Order: sequence, then C-alpha cells, then structure tokens
Amino acid sequence: FGSLQEHAYPADELMPLTCRGRVRGQEPSRGDVDDALGKFSLTLIDTLDTLVVLNKTKEFEEAVKKVIKDVNLDNDIVVSVFETNIRVLGGLLGGHSVAIMLKEKGEYMQWYNGELLQMAKELGYKLLPAFNTTSGLPYPRVNLKFGVRHPEARTGTETDTCTACAGTLILEFAALSRFTGTSIFEEYARKALDFIWEKRQRSSNLVGVTINIHTGDWVRKDSGVGAGIDSYYEYLLKAYVLLGDDSFLERFNTHYDAIMRYISQPPLLLDVHIHKPMLNARTWMDSLLAFFPGLQVLKGDIRPAIETHEMLYQVIKKHNFLPEAFTTDFRVHWAQHPLRPEFAESTYFLYKATGDPYYLEVGKTLIENLNKYARVPCGFAAMKDVRTGSHEDRMDSFFLAEMFKYLYLLFADKEDMIFDIEDYIFTTEAHLLPLWLSTTNQTISKKNTTTEYTELDDSNFDWTCPNTQILFPNDPMFAQSIREPLKNVVDKSCPRGISRAEESLGSGPKPPLRARDFMASNPEHLEILKKMGVSLIHLKDGRVQLVQHAVQAASSLDAEDGLRFMQEMIELSSQQQKEQQLPPRAVQIVSHPFFGRVVLTAGPAQFGMDLSKHKAGTRGFVATIKPYNGCSEITNPEAVKEKIALMQRGQCMFAEKARNIQKAGAIGGIVIDDNEGSSSDTAPLFQMAGDGKNTDDITIPMLFLFNKEGNIILDAIREYEAVEVLLSDKAKDRATIFKGKMIPNYIIDSNLELESMDQKSSENDSHKQSSEEATSASQDVDAVSEEPEDGDSSDVTDPESLPPADADSDSVSISNQDSSVPGTDEAGAPEPARTHGDHRPQEQKTETESNSKVNLDNKVQPMESILADWNEDIEAFEMMEKDEL
Repeated sequence: FGSLQEHAYPADELMPLTCRGRVRGQEPSRGDVDDALGKFSLTLIDTLDTLVVLNKTKEFEEAVKKVIKDVNLDNDIVVSVFETNIRVLGGLLGGHSVAIMLKEKGEYMQWYNGELLQMAKELGYKLLPAFNTTSGLPYPRVNLKFGVRHPEARTGTETDTCTACAGTLILEFAALSRFTGTSIFEEYARKALDFIWEKRQRSSNLVGVTINIHTGDWVRKDSGVGAGIDSYYEYLLKAYVLLGDDSFLERFNTHYDAIMRYISQPPLLLDVHIHKPMLNARTWMDSLLAFFPGLQVLKGDIRPAIETHEMLYQVIKKHNFLPEAFTTDFRVHWAQHPLRPEFAESTYFLYKATGDPYYLEVGKTLIENLNKYARVPCGFAAMKDVRTGSHEDRMDSFFLAEMFKYLYLLFADKEDMIFDIEDYIFTTEAHLLPLWLSTTNQTISKKNTTTEYTELDDSNFDWTCPNTQILFPNDPMFAQSIREPLKNVVDKSCPRGISRAEESLGSGPKPPLRARDFMASNPEHLEILKKMGVSLIHLKDGRVQLVQHAVQAASSLDAEDGLRFMQEMIELSSQQQKEQQLPPRAVQIVSHPFFGRVVLTAGPAQFGMDLSKHKAGTRGFVATIKPYNGCSEITNPEAVKEKIALMQRGQCMFAEKARNIQKAGAIGGIVIDDNEGSSSDTAPLFQMAGDGKNTDDITIPMLFLFNKEGNIILDAIREYEAVEVLLSDKAKDRATIFKGKMIPNYIIDSNLELESMDQKSSENDSHKQSSEEATSASQDVDAVSEEPEDGDSSDVTDPESLPPADADSDSVSISNQDSSVPGTDEAGAPEPARTHGDHRPQEQKTETESNSKVNLDNKVQPMESILADWNEDIEAFEMMEKDEL
C-alpha cells in the first residue's frame, strides 16, 4: 500500500517490478484485463475497507480524503460493468460502511458526511445505461462519460455477456438503493437476475457461461462453478442473507442441487453441458472455483467444502501457487497466477466453521509463499509461470482488497478487531456491507418471483448458515477425518470411480470395435463406426475428428455401442497422456558459420534415447532421407549412416519412422512438421508418442521441429551443404560444444592468406543474413494455453499417440453430438511452451595484421581474444539457462 501511494498514485494499479503506476493507454494493451481500469484510482478505492479491517484507521482517513478530492468518475473511457461494479462501486460502498461505523464510535471520521456514498450514487447512474436492453441484462461494457449508444461511446455493439457479469450486481446495487432510498438500482439488478433464472436449462437447472443479452440464448453451453459463472451462485445465496428474500434462497438451493448432482465429483468440480449434464465439457479446472468451498461453508455443506479445499491445497503445495487452470490429474494447464485470493477466502471460512488449527497452517503456507516467491521491492508481483517462478509486472487491485483482508481475519483474535466483522457480509470483492440494510428502505416488494420451484429432497436445505456446535459435537477431528483420504490425491493419480457411462450402461456386451484396435484407414472399421452413428471428418489441418450422432445409428443397441466406443477413446487418450510429460529439447546448429549460436526449440519423443540422461547429447551431420516421410525402408542408407536423419511428419507412426532410420544406420532423427508455416512461436509444444507397442527397440534420439524451425536447417543445407547439429536436452555453450575437439580454423585464425578482404566481407554479409534468418527460431520460454472457443469438438489425440491410426492423419479428435469431449489438448497435452532468445548470432571478431606473412606462432596468438569471446558467449548461455531456454 505504501508503494502504491509512493510510486503509483493516482494510477489505477501499481506495477511492482518497475515501481510505477499502470495508466490505461500508456502501457501496452492487455485486452479485456484492462477493462477494469478507468482512471479512477482503482486500487486505492478497492483497498479502503481493508485498511479498517487491518486497524489502519489513520491511513483510511487519509485515503478517503484523497478519493474525495482527486477521483474523477466522468472519464471518457470504456470500462467493464462487472469489474467497475464489484471493485469501484463496491469499494465506495464498503468504504462508506466502515466510515459511518468509525464516525459513530466517535474518534475517527468525524468530518465525514457521506461523500463516498454520493460518489457511489454518481457511479451507479453512470452504469445504468448498460441496462438498456430488452432482456434487462446489462451490456458488458459502458463508457463512463457517454454511456452505451452515444456516437462517442465506442461500445454498445456487443451481443454477449457472461452469466457472472450480469448476475453479480444485486449486492452492490441493492445496498446503494438501501443506503440512498433510490430504488432504481435494486430494480435493475433484480430484473437481470430474474431473466437469468428464467433462462436456466429447465431439465438440468444449470446455467451456461455466456448468454446473448438481447435474445437470452445461451452462447456457451458449458456450466461449472468457475470463471464466467462463479459469483452468480455466490450472489444468490448472499442476496438472501443480506436482503432476506426467500426467492433467492430457493433459486440457490435449486442450482446447488444441480451442482452437487452433476458438477461435483469430489474432490473435483468439473464443467458439464447444460443440456447433457452427464457429459463433462472439459477435463481441467480453473482457479476461480477455489471460492466455492467458502460458499459451501456459508451454505452449511461442510464435507464437500473440506474435500475440494484439501485437493486445491495439495495443488498449491506442489506448485507454490494455484495455477490459473490445472487438469484432472493435477498438471498445469494455464501456468499464470495473478495472486488470486479465492483460496485464502475459502480457508478463512473453513477455519471459522471448523475451528480446526490445520487451516491456520494453510494460511501460514500462503503467507510464506507470497513472501518467498511473489514479494518484490515495490510490492507483490503476479506469477507469470508457477513452474518457473517467473514474474509479471502486475499487481491487481483485488490483491490488496481481498488477500490481506482474508489472511488477517484468519489469524485475528476478537480483540484484534476494532469492530464486529459478523455484522457485515462480504461481497465477491470482499467489500463489507452491513446486515442492517435488510430492514432499511425496503422499496422492493418481497414477492416470490421464483417460478416452477420444485421441492427437492436435500437434507442440506435445512442449513443456511453453519453452526460449529451442531456440526461438530465433541469431534474436533471431524475435518481431519475427511481430509485424510485426500492427502496424497495430487502426488498419486486420483482414485477413479465407475465412469458415468459405465454406471448407466452397466456391464453389457462389449462393442464390436474396441478403441484400442481402431484404425482410421481400415474400411471395415469405418463401416462399423457408421453403423454405430460415429462419423469421421478430415479437418483442414490434417487432424481427424470423430463425431457421434445417436440418431444416425442403425439401432438403439448400435447407438449404445457407439457411446461405449467414444468413451473408450476418451479413456484411451487420457491413459496415454498420463505418461510423464517431457520438457522441450534443443537442436543446436554447431557447424560453420553458426558454431552453436542458433538454437531451435524441439519437441521430445516418449521413446528412444532420453536426452536428459545423456548430457553430452547426440552430435552429427544431418542428411535428408528417401523416402522423405520415412514410412518405408530407407533407399539411401549410405547417405544416412552415422548421421542424423531429417524426415517429414505424416503418413505413419513416429515410432515406425524411428525404426526405419535406425535400421539404415542413423544416429538420431529430426521429424519436420508438414503443416506449412507452423512454428514454436505460436503452437503448443509437440510431444511424439509411441505406437501403443513396446518401443524399447528404439535406441536413437528423436526430436520434432515445427515447419518454420525445420526450414532453418533445410535452408542451411542448401547454402552450406554440410550442416552439423547437436541434439540435447538444453542448449550448450560453445566451450562445451568444442571441448576435446579441434577448434575450427575459422575461429583460430581469420587471417588466412587464401581469403581476400573482399571475400571476408562477402562471407560476413552472407553469415549475417543467414544468422538473422536463423535467429527467428530462438525465443523466451513463455507458457500459454488457450481454451478452444468452439464447444462442438475437442482434440483427443494425435494418431501417433494412439494405437494403430490412420496413416494420413496426424491427430484425432472426438465429439459426441454437439458437445465437446475431453481430449489431450485440454487434459493431457504437454504444456504449451514457446522458446525464443535474444542470442542473435554474432559475426566472428577478427584481428588484422599489417604483415601478410603469418607464421605458426602468429596463428596461435589470437587465442586469448578468442577465449575472451567465448567467455562472453558462455555468460550469455548461462543467462539463457537462467531464463530456462
């Protein structure tokens, strides 16, 4: 907070690595993330009530004066309605709530006269134009100065919004109405909630992630408790607590029953399809669902809260922080961590409910990890990659608004607090709203607007708030007994229960075709698939997609066979991807004129020599094989013998290629992608799998290069003919490369009499051009993963990682009707890794001598300068290793 005041104010956020403020428009755009910034001192407003919780009342008083004096809410800037509501409107209301409490106590804020509330009301009116839709759902963005449809607004063309974006308004808007007596805010927020409730999927009682604000049609039909939906459920329950309206509790209970029926697979919470809730929509979870155990505590359903929280804690112990997304077998899916507070929030609520000191130890771990890995001189920096510990110059306002508030409350005794926290409810941004609002300015009639509410047989409905005396009668070990079976859930594979397909289909007859036997090139297999209602589609990028339409099956029994086949294919893919994922490898060009300066990011193979155990790597000249695809016996073995073979991807298994070149005498192989223009810059790291058989007979190393990187080697061959490369687990410095070998004459002496100065100049120009082309392949390691936007199909596996697959296809994906099926891209694919480096090849430094007669002694003389040059390169490589290239 001190750094914010010193280095960033009045900017919206602190940039903790560079010790300056983030001002929108002055920094490179971060896309939607920047929609939270409105040039209104975001972090300061968001932090107001945290200061009071931490007993920093003087700092709070000064901060309120700054906000009143300096903050302008009339900026010509487009902001997120959702973020502005929970952070700024909520921050102003939370600040007002604690300000009037301090004023009543008589020591601080005696001058305060509701100024923050007036600012909140002004902001509320600026958000209202977003609700100008037929449905009552707000536009996702609004211009603070011009609204939505004004010619200068630069917004208002959007058609979709997320469920949480439209359903996380009722606490702040109702509080604003209750504080001011102006009912319009609560009315608008209720209308939006009513519309979402009416549009729920009636058979499953679930809601989707995004909805069309004009028609009410679901745009994304997957449903979970994480990003896009999370706080909609939270606000239904908390709206009942704050406002006392039974309809909100009824809606929450209806949704909660559906969540526990379909989404909850303890200890996991997996997204499903709203129309087919027995079908998982993805095989990974995002970190925002970490709030859900805390909500379950408020609901009173403690057991699943303990289970999910413990699973999340095991992930944190493995990675120090909770990755933005992780798979069902607890591998990193998205590696970033922007210091989110949801897990700390659930930890606090679980400690309040159980009194179990275990949760104090959890909080201690969180604090130690923050101080050890995220603390920087000007604050706390977000983690760019939890696996490497790299930082991002980012500290979101919610870090000060929520993280320190929950951690302080976790450890605080009653005497540490200057007010009773039980008199308030937390918004989703942890802002404090007083519970007495429930009986103040009730301008809305409390009629039950919930329609078609069905009484559900759920014993948990009796619980609306937890009571530790009833929950744990004389049993302080209750929580531990629930946690105990889960203590190794991350380190070991998650215990697998009976799959839903198995459960529903029983142990009937096996399908006529098993997934492990399927070959996409077998006409008989394709005919069987057709009978089962499964069609095979060849995609433009060479992949093959499997889609099942039950109505197209020859009979209902065949449709069931098709369902089993699809389920087996998913299971098969998942099992294969549970093999240990390998890190990227390096292909280093060590011959003239590169001498190890060009390093290409290569994908590893799950078979053959493990380069991580052979530190020297494999070094040799490259040779192109015939046939180029390597799918049959090599016809030019004399050219391949004792060399590293180059071949093209496709038309057969990777293992088959490896066996063919090994038989021809090759000492290693490089498979080059046949997809024109593919590059490690933009594509996820590719890992070559076996063929489903024993691959112990393959002893040579095999690496995979994308098309762009492969062309660098092919271009080098065309220009220099003899190209030598080093295959290794990571790039080597040149001293290591040439250790024990004769140092090339080109390095020892560049003054050879056979070369004229003109020749040198021409050659250097040539080297420079070649080097500049080559460097495009080396880049900084930066893990990125994107969720496919199209929910209709998901890649399941590359056929080279499947048992016998189509020779013409490089990957298979499966889809069931219009739904996404978990696949390797989501569940088990190697984490996307892209490598680049700034180690641009340099021209060799030469020394010229006036005397053209050079004797042997003179030739040896330049060695000191050469070694100095090497030392520079070694330092560069060490720095490169530090950056984890």
